[in-house]
Amino acid sequence: MSREMALAAYRHLLRSTRIAFQGDIPTLLAARHEARKNFEYNRGLATGSDELSQQITHAEEVANFLRENVVQGQPDETGKYKLRIHEHTERGDNEDIKKGKGNTLAGTKCCAS
Repeated sequence: MSREMALAAYRHLLRSTRIAFQGDIPTLLAARHEARKNFEYNRGLATGSDELSQQITHAEEVANFLRENVVQGQPDETGKYKLRIHEHTERGDNEDIKKGKGNTLAGTKCCAS
């Protein structure tokens, strides 16, 4: 892994924060500050090291999560929330939940004892 890959991951992360926190300036600035802080902290990692590749992979995963899974919501005048779902938002069909896979409560009521 090289400096160019780290810069690409940093730019990707900044773009993802812009998409995820559009219109929410305090949160956008806080997310960008945190990204900058983490990249500055890891600046001294040796080129080609395993730790550097792990940090770059982590930054890319965070960027993907922000872009695809973070949705902003604002209350309207009735108290209901309006979500800002954009073209990058991941949309699922809930098939895994319907089949009862994983750690779900399929077939039971939420308050059943």
